[in-house]
Parts: sequence; structure tokens; C-alpha cells
Amino acid sequence: MINKIDELDKYLSKVNSYISKEQGKREKILEQIDNYNKLIESIESKIQLMEKVSVLLQRTSEFARNQAKVQIESLVTNCLQFIFENDIEFKIEIEELYGKPNAEFYVISKDKDTTIKTKPEQSRGGGVVDTVSLALRIAFLQIHKPKIEGPLILDEPAKHVSEDYIFNVADFLKKTSEMFERQIIMITHNNHLSAIGTNSYRVTLNGTISNVEKITLN
Repeated sequence: MINKIDELDKYLSKVNSYISKEQGKREKILEQIDNYNKLIESIESKIQLMEKVSVLLQRTSEFARNQAKVQIESLVTNCLQFIFENDIEFKIEIEELYGKPNAEFYVISKDKDTTIKTKPEQSRGGGVVDTVSLALRIAFLQIHKPKIEGPLILDEPAKHVSEDYIFNVADFLKKTSEMFERQIIMITHNNHLSAIGTNSYRVTLNGTISNVEKITLN
């Protein structure tokens, strides 16, 4: 009887030892689960923060893009109206294309009760295209951050603008230079445009030699 009791005690001792070890393992597993849950919460918190930052950056980008859009539309529209002396407008339409913003340019004019919306190259021929191109270059220079210093260099601007409006182009360039305090260096065959320069030079070709002479403006 005593031997059976001893065996039972030994058995109970082994069972208790086993239970103690398993409880230790259980506590360790529970501790790991708790650590993993905290890690998951931390990761989820960071994901939420990143999503909020992403939304903020997107909205900031959209705001900055819309601000630039409005500025460019305004400057180009003013340029078109100044030169062509009508209520023609310049519009930019931005849409997502393959996950990236894509801009399309349009010129909007009105004929009595009819509104005509066309691409610049399809409106009034090259005159509008030249004017839009000129105004866009000026707009990009002025709104670029950081500011682009230095002169505005133009090669045959308004080449396709008719003589009816070339005086307006010359006046626009002169006022632009004064308003933005930016020097303009221009190459042109048009005498009306060359006449607005503070200093003008005529370049002629004599064989293979270029002769440069300063023009005295009256």
C-alpha cells in the first residue's frame, strides 16, 4: 500500500511538473501574443498616419496645382485679350491619365450667342499658338518655385501674328518687361518688335561673316 502511495506521489509530482512547464509555455505564448498585438496596433497606427499624410499631400498637391492653373489661365487670357482685343479666354483642363495628371489647353471664344472651344493650334491659325506659347513661357518663369532668374530669351516670337496685332504684341512685351522687371533678349525680323528694345542690333551676313551694327532708334 505504501509503495502505491509513493508511486502515486511520484506520478502527481511529474504531472505537477509538467503542468508547471506547460503553464510557463502558455504564459510565454500569451506574452508573445500580447507583444504581437501591440506591434500590430503600432503598425496600424502608422498606416493610418501614412494614409492621412498621403491624403494631405494629395490635397496640397491638388491645391498647388489648381493655384498654378488659375495663375497661368489668368496670365495667358490677359495676354490673348490684350493682343487680340476681344474676350477670348485660355482654359486648362486637368484629368488623370494612367495615374498621372494630364493637362489639355483650350482657347474659348464667343461669337454672338455661340461659344467656341478649340485647341490653340486650331484657333485663328498660328497667331493664337504663338501668343499662347509666349504667354505660357512668361507664366512658367514667374510662378516657378524657386524663382528662375535671368532674362527671357525669345526667338521670333509672334512670327505668325498678323500685322493687325503685331503692335499689341510689341506693347505687351514692353509692359511685361517693366511689370516683372525682367530683361528680354529677342531675335526678330519684325521691325515693330525690334523698335521696342532699349538696345537693338542688326545682324547681316556677308558671305560667311556676320556683321553686327547697332541700330539708332528715332
